[in-house]
Amino acid sequence: MIQQIVSHTPTYVWALLAFLLYRGVLASRDREISLQKLFIIPAVMVWLSLSSMNEHGALGGGVWLVWALGVAAGVALVWRLGSGAVIVVNRAAGTVRQRGSWAPLMLMIAIFSTKYVVAVLTAMHPEMQQDLAFAAAVTTMFGLFNGVFIGRMVRYVAAWLLQPEATVA
Repeated sequence: MIQQIVSHTPTYVWALLAFLLYRGVLASRDREISLQKLFIIPAVMVWLSLSSMNEHGALGGGVWLVWALGVAAGVALVWRLGSGAVIVVNRAAGTVRQRGSWAPLMLMIAIFSTKYVVAVLTAMHPEMQQDLAFAAAVTTMFGLFNGVFIGRMVRYVAAWLLQPEATVA
């Protein structure tokens, strides 16, 4: 059965997984990154999650509220736990110093795996799309995962905005 599931998975899914693994390994190292590049992975992760949202499922239009509550919880968690961490900003160079962490890779794999498992389960058991507990759990997980990415990005943007403008001498 596992062989059938894997063999029926479109090639682009494996390419996406390779991209996420590559970006996750990059995130494990300290590096200077432009503020614009900080938005790439959160945007990809939000897109992956939102592409799984279903207003026609058990939650109906409430899916967005459940997801937003998960996002708010994730942002609050990151803001609270990361409040003491120093973020180094170099506005003159247009970069921030991103500390290496394996957490982004784990979150990317969590979102990818959740999306993959949900796709397989709902393909095998379409009635699960109408199961309220299943829909609420999956939507909350996506929101929470996205909230952690968004919260991390918001912390960097806040540090950027608090840093005085670079002056040209």
